[in-house]
Amino acid sequence: MEPVTHFLFGANLGRAGLNRKTALATVTLTLAAEAPDLDVFSRFGGSAFGLNHHRGFTHSFLGTPIVAAAVVAFIYLIWRLRGRKTRNPNLPPRWGLLFAYACLAGFSHILLDFTNNYGVRPFWPFSERWYSADLVFIVDPVLLVVLTLGLIVPSLFSLINEEIGARPKTAMPKGRLAATVALIAVVGSWGLRYFEHSRAVAALEARNYQGVDALRASAYPYWVNPFRWYGVVETSAFFATMDVDSLNFNSMSPEVDPESDMQIHYKPEETPVTLAAKKTYLGRVYLSWAQYPITETEQLAEDPVENSRAAYLIRFRDLRYAYPGRARATLGAVVLLNSNLQAVEERFGIGGTGTGTKNP
Repeated sequence: MEPVTHFLFGANLGRAGLNRKTALATVTLTLAAEAPDLDVFSRFGGSAFGLNHHRGFTHSFLGTPIVAAAVVAFIYLIWRLRGRKTRNPNLPPRWGLLFAYACLAGFSHILLDFTNNYGVRPFWPFSERWYSADLVFIVDPVLLVVLTLGLIVPSLFSLINEEIGARPKTAMPKGRLAATVALIAVVGSWGLRYFEHSRAVAALEARNYQGVDALRASAYPYWVNPFRWYGVVETSAFFATMDVDSLNFNSMSPEVDPESDMQIHYKPEETPVTLAAKKTYLGRVYLSWAQYPITETEQLAEDPVENSRAAYLIRFRDLRYAYPGRARATLGAVVLLNSNLQAVEERFGIGGTGTGTKNP
């Protein structure tokens, strides 16, 4: 998920009652909920290096306690610089509990990232396998609104009470109810999407494509609408992509959006050029992450003398991001090979045109 959702989720965890046990709980949970994305700095090693290390160690069960310890150490430093002051002098910080909270927030980050279709590698470095639930788009306005309301509604009611002169109620700690309801609503949203996602995948698997059965099928979320899915199906000879309406189909045939016809992507024939591209550093990393990879080869120029000159351009695409209506697939990759099939340049990014990694 994008950073704001992580921050809001951590803040709601604190306001839901964990901040009643120790000082500095909410700030620790908020920062720790986003801290795993510090792996963004791996992009300074090049786009291919960044892809290899994104959602790796910092998004793993092994790395979470280490990231949590770093967050707590940062909070402790700030606390010391502030003269060991907290908002409530009667509630001192309990550092062991804060570390446990930071671990909880780190695990919440893994969970949130697991719900979208980019995926996580929670068992790194013991396993490089990616896992994704494919339930939520990377930016979900419903979650953003719900989590934001969980934080601001108590303040709005406090302002109203002040205006009408009502006495504040003390039975329920301020903010706990709203934050708890917000977190429950997030889980409820996941439950709805899980149910609809299962229906969409089942419908895709139940039919055949040009007379051929599906080897596997996936459904990926759209923005906002929990009943509209982007389906990708693999057969022995091709991939089929289409829109699926999980709210309106029978048991044998999914409801395909009439404005988005089914697209067929035939699997390209393997050649020495594509095999060489797949053996490059970027090729290996990309194929270990992609779910429905497909390659396109373009011959640029033959130059048997100057081996530093690119002779072939190989594009890698993952069809799970080839949503209908997009001019180009996002999160693609490009490998340039010379006439000896040696890598000249490798780059990953939006449409495969990100910052490149050039080989000498």
